Amino acid sequence: MRKIILFLPLSVFFFTSCQLFDKKVPNEKELLEKQINEINWKEVDEYPSIVDCEKITNEEERKQCFFDFLTSTIQQKLDNDTLRTMYPQLDTIEVKVTVFPNAEVTFEPQFPRDSVAYDTIKIDSILKSKLVDFPKINPAIKRGIPVKTQFVLPVILKME
Repeated sequence: MRKIILFLPLSVFFFTSCQLFDKKVPNEKELLEKQINEINWKEVDEYPSIVDCEKITNEEERKQCFFDFLTSTIQQKLDNDTLRTMYPQLDTIEVKVTVFPNAEVTFEPQFPRDSVAYDTIKIDSILKSKLVDFPKINPAIKRGIPVKTQFVLPVILKME
């Protein structure tokens, strides 16, 4: 009788624990697909940054610091430029900034579709010649990996 009492709890444990091993193991491809679908590809974990902004711990303030720095630096580099004299009606240029994973940065002016009044090739060449020797920008980070980011900044051309 003692053996039966001792055997009964052990047998219940073994029979129920076997069900733990009976679960279907997910396929590697299914797991990968599930993880890829969960990632928000439109947002990065960390925005691009410069050394001066990296000290800021608040993510929104760090992002704002970076965009303020970028806008003011572009404005300073274009401040004494011929764009103001060549195109006095042009007060703002939208610049598409691309930061690559290797920390390379490119700048492209964006013009409205009806911008026949501007020599877009000339403005593009002036912009690219003025925006050389740009301070180092650390690329954006997504899941621990540097990624390419693009954004458009409105740059106001100051009139004296």
